[in-house]
Amino acid sequence: MTRLLVLHGPNLNLFGRREPHIYGTTTLAEINERLQKLAGELGVDLHIVQSNHEGTLIDTLHENIDTAQGALVNPAGLTQYGVPLHDAIKAMPFPVFEIHMSNIAAREPWRSHSIISPAVKGTIQGLGWRSYTAGLRALAEIAAESKA
Repeated sequence: MTRLLVLHGPNLNLFGRREPHIYGTTTLAEINERLQKLAGELGVDLHIVQSNHEGTLIDTLHENIDTAQGALVNPAGLTQYGVPLHDAIKAMPFPVFEIHMSNIAAREPWRSHSIISPAVKGTIQGLGWRSYTAGLRALAEIAAESKA
């Protein structure tokens, strides 16, 4: 079975409470439930991790380097400054997508630059929680194509 990772970065455990005018009222638990349901429909296995620590996200990538076929990463506050996360993503042999609930290009100027974007296959942003499901659909398709 195709194994995909979903990595949620710092402060994303506060979805639903943190700046709902930007991120909406959907909680992280609800996003994860939607992802697990979609994963079942797509026939993929998800391993989901949220951490407020960059090292945990990096460790998760390293631990799954030989078993995962792709990853969705919402780097959150690491988007602009996460050099170690960038380097870990570049080391992965599988496709990684950068996910953002908001359109970072339409926010404060300092948010519009992502140090993560050059390391990933693609970026999906601005769709609210649907950024995750859109990313999962695309990643599952790409992973299936690479298995064929």
